[in-house]
Amino acid sequence: MTFNDGARLDPSKVKRRRRAAGVGAGAGGLGVIVIFLASQLLGVDLTGLVGGGGVPGGGTQSEDQALEQCQTGEDANESVECRMVGAATSLDDYWAEAAPTIGLTDYVTPGFFLFSGSTDTGCGSATSAVGPFYCPADTSIYIDTGFYEDLRTRYGSSGGPLAQLYVVAHEWGHHIENQLGILERSRDGQTGPTSAGVRVELMADCFAGAWTAAASGTEDPSGRPLLEPVTDAQIRDALSAAAAVGDDRIQGTDANSHTWTHGSSEQRQRWFLTGYQGGATACDTFAVEVP
Repeated sequence: MTFNDGARLDPSKVKRRRRAAGVGAGAGGLGVIVIFLASQLLGVDLTGLVGGGGVPGGGTQSEDQALEQCQTGEDANESVECRMVGAATSLDDYWAEAAPTIGLTDYVTPGFFLFSGSTDTGCGSATSAVGPFYCPADTSIYIDTGFYEDLRTRYGSSGGPLAQLYVVAHEWGHHIENQLGILERSRDGQTGPTSAGVRVELMADCFAGAWTAAASGTEDPSGRPLLEPVTDAQIRDALSAAAAVGDDRIQGTDANSHTWTHGSSEQRQRWFLTGYQGGATACDTFAVEVP
């Protein structure tokens, strides 16, 4: 998607998290427990990524820096970090209006952190190997933007701007699910194409599609449109990203696999388009027999 060059972004919505040597405890004990619970919620195995979070003889502390260089839509078109700020500005504006239509009357903006290599979160310490994720314990989104290169070269997505923004919108969708209490439904430990874990992933894809359809109507703090209308080529970018992270593509499994946690490429594309065509109110993946 293309941002309007003169649109104003809100840099406060995204922070760059840097880890520095200092005094602090690692992610042990409770951190391990929380990261395990997050794994059950998100359908992602984070437990193997928990680290001590420290350096020999010390620990780590995080330094969060606002992306003050990201001020305009032109910045978002030229820089992936500023594109994340643009996405957050647009998604926050969209959900402030859309949330009540699906029963969320007390919508709260999620935290949003960019990091490199590893980071400390409310769910424990995690590395870039986990990919983008949402931590329900601190209601925050975490993305290492290096993932976008992997999305293109390792997973086979076309990797355009809307493919990148789809990832953000999907994780933002998990935040909406968390506020609605829907993430709790995936804590049954079940997997497979009709499991609750897959349903929450497909719902997040659907929410991403709903935002995409409405994105050109979102506004900057001064009321100026943030984004130009989406094109068919850009929709294909988003669909390529959705397909690239399907369980059948990543795992090499068939439609009967009981190991699925996120849904097939076809399911993920279909639910993105369901949201794109029907809006957020069309995204109840728990209301259908087979999602």
